[in-house]
Amino acid sequence: MSHNISNLIKCCVLAAAFALPGGASAQLMADKETFTRADSLRGNLTDLRTCYDIRYYHLDVKLDIGKKFISGSNVFEFTATRDFNRLQFDLFDNLKVEKIEYNGTELQFTREFNAVFVSFPNTVKQGQRDRFKVFYSGKPVEAKNAPWDGGVMFSKDDSGKPWVATACQGVGASIWWPNKDHQSDEVDSMLISVTVPEGLQDVSNGRLRKVSPAGNGYTRYDWFVANPINNYCVSLNIGDYDHWGEAFDGEKGKLDLDFWVLKANRKKAEKQFAANVKPMLKAFEYWFGPYPFYEDGYKLVETPHLGMEHQSAVAYGNKFQNGYMGRDLSGTGWGLKWDFIVVHESGHEWFGNNITSKDLADMWIHESFTNYSESLFIESLYGKKAGQEYVHGTRGAILNDKPVQGIYNVNKEGSGDMYYKGGNLLNMIRTIINDDTKWRHILRGLNKTFYHRTVDATDIISYINGQSGIDLSKVFGQYLKFKNIPTLEVKFEKGKTFCRWIADVDDFDMPVRLRVKGGEYQFVKPSTSFAEIALPGATKENFEVDSFNYYIGLLLE
Repeated sequence: MSHNISNLIKCCVLAAAFALPGGASAQLMADKETFTRADSLRGNLTDLRTCYDIRYYHLDVKLDIGKKFISGSNVFEFTATRDFNRLQFDLFDNLKVEKIEYNGTELQFTREFNAVFVSFPNTVKQGQRDRFKVFYSGKPVEAKNAPWDGGVMFSKDDSGKPWVATACQGVGASIWWPNKDHQSDEVDSMLISVTVPEGLQDVSNGRLRKVSPAGNGYTRYDWFVANPINNYCVSLNIGDYDHWGEAFDGEKGKLDLDFWVLKANRKKAEKQFAANVKPMLKAFEYWFGPYPFYEDGYKLVETPHLGMEHQSAVAYGNKFQNGYMGRDLSGTGWGLKWDFIVVHESGHEWFGNNITSKDLADMWIHESFTNYSESLFIESLYGKKAGQEYVHGTRGAILNDKPVQGIYNVNKEGSGDMYYKGGNLLNMIRTIINDDTKWRHILRGLNKTFYHRTVDATDIISYINGQSGIDLSKVFGQYLKFKNIPTLEVKFEKGKTFCRWIADVDDFDMPVRLRVKGGEYQFVKPSTSFAEIALPGATKENFEVDSFNYYIGLLLE
């Protein structure tokens, strides 16, 4: 979940315009935006960032909750992709870099905005595996309205005990810990050590390896993540938790399930999670393939914010109720039959955590597929029509304000329409393919082909094109790169029917389902020039387009 979903509900989305290297030949419907040097340092893959491939982190931090202060270190283990003697890592400039250790010496470094530039005494050779350790401290940015703003959320539970959580999607993980903060490079594995006051627990990603006294009234928790993980998914969740475990018999065997909730909420949580978690896992393993992180298990962790897709430690704050904070985002009634946060945030384990966009501009890959996963979950319980009714019902939240795809190399995602417009787009793609068995194989194939990988839009679209046997590039192009939806213009002259597409993409030719009222739908493939279609008996009064499954404009003349 990015911050956009809240803004969608308020019908006020803070979105980005579109820019894509190479571009489309048609003029893009994008508002101009101004970006800064800081944006480029955070979003661009310069030589100082691509020169090293992150292999392992050991993040070791201590929280002074009363002072809202964090201190500790992070070990960077990496492989050099070329010869270099200087690199960049990232840490917000309100946090102090105490020192950087390398082979028993301290490295020289400079800072510019939130980027840290490190100089090595000798050339690091291509293929060399090496490491350095960053010590840091300070008061991290406090998230006042997590997860829609980024940082550390300092809160208290109903009994007055501290309750702390992190959420940093979009703004970047370097808002609270030092790392190579770009989605294209996921660390292969990670140890997360968190020292907290006695009487509290930390729940982070992966599996709990050890709990040990740290002295002076503190306890240390060590969590190990065996799978690749993106920086923004790394999380701290500190509170007075109760814990229980279960197991799910999945496609790869037994999947460990762990639940961490505030002690007062144990009974409510047991009931709500029992009704949602295993049905969700069964549905998503059917549609998307095996849960991608069996080695790290699956956790739900109660948080003081609404929720986030933190890998293997899904943040949950929906107050043990169905819907999205008790509301149905589709207006159809289907959205009140399940817990939105359990289903949506867990759907990100496949799209967002297993398959991760290299650049924030392609965040639609995370949110469009995960929005669509909600309808597939409904379909698994109530049938295909119910799932499609849910998709159709979400159109009321689409704004068509900006392109869904964001701006590359400046850490800028696209419009919040990536949720509902994206979900409707994928339902249209399924309708065009017109083979549900093939569609399921495509969704599973995406997760198998791009297993634990970072991707861009071209990777996803090319895969769907190849597996479907249909070139859907122009369809994706229209719905991702432009704010407008295509309009089907239809004319009736002397008993004949003519139609064409009005679209931003050159030579747009999306197949569409048409019929005479009461008849069977048939696929027609209009172009951007008027051409006669074979639809005997069609008139302006009885002409119908499959507007239930197609999100398009219609102009009848």
